[in-house]
Amino acid sequence: MIFDVSVAITWILYLALFPMAFFWWRRAYRILVKRDFSEVALRRGESPPNPEKFAPYEMVINMIAGTIAVGVIVFVAMGRLDYDSWTALAGSTIWCKFFASFVLGRHANPNFGKKKI
Repeated sequence: MIFDVSVAITWILYLALFPMAFFWWRRAYRILVKRDFSEVALRRGESPPNPEKFAPYEMVINMIAGTIAVGVIVFVAMGRLDYDSWTALAGSTIWCKFFASFVLGRHANPNFGKKKI
C-alpha cells in the first residue's frame, strides 16, 4: 500500500470538521442560552468594554459556521457531495468564520493598545 498525502489531508479536513462544529455550536449556545459573553469579540484574549453589544453578531457567526460544518459532515457521509464541492465548502466556511470573528474583534476593540494622552 502506497501512502497518498492527498488522501491523508482529506481525512484530516473531514475529521477536523467534527470538533470545529462542536466548539462553534457550543460558543453559540453559551452566548444565547447561558448569556456568557467571556468569548465575545476577543482581541489578544481580552473582551471589549461592552461584550453584550457584540454578542448577537458573534452568536450568528458561530451558528452559521457550525451549521454549515454539520451539513458538510452529514452530506459527505450520505455521499451527496463530491470531493471538490465539500472541500471548497468546508475550507471557505473555516476561513470566513475566522475572518468574520477577527473583524468583529477589531471592531469591538477600536482603541486597544493606543496610548491615551
